[in-house]
Amino acid sequence: MKDGIGPGMTRDDHKELSSQLFAGYSRVKSIRSLASVIGEEELSELDKSYLAFGDRFEREFLAQGERENRGIDQTLDIGWKILTALPKSELYRIREETIRKYYPAGAEAGPVKTVR
Repeated sequence: MKDGIGPGMTRDDHKELSSQLFAGYSRVKSIRSLASVIGEEELSELDKSYLAFGDRFEREFLAQGERENRGIDQTLDIGWKILTALPKSELYRIREETIRKYYPAGAEAGPVKTVR
């Protein structure tokens, strides 16, 4: 996949965005495992934000319908929309200039980062 992204092929945010989405989803898997042991009500607000992100990632990003015809720009925009479930401070794989350029205008970021 990484050979097919970059200047002249896709948007300049593609690499950073995909890296952040998959890093976030990886964390979701760990949090779901933790929640199965201690219960979701015992999770931190940040962990709950990740669960919301994971649900949206699966429903809106991964579950593209067989007949749904969306282009790469639309897919990347959906990725950015899904990231708004997390605090901006959690977008550690995306440069600040990229966030300023592509983060959805007027979007509310997730809750303030809590102490882990």
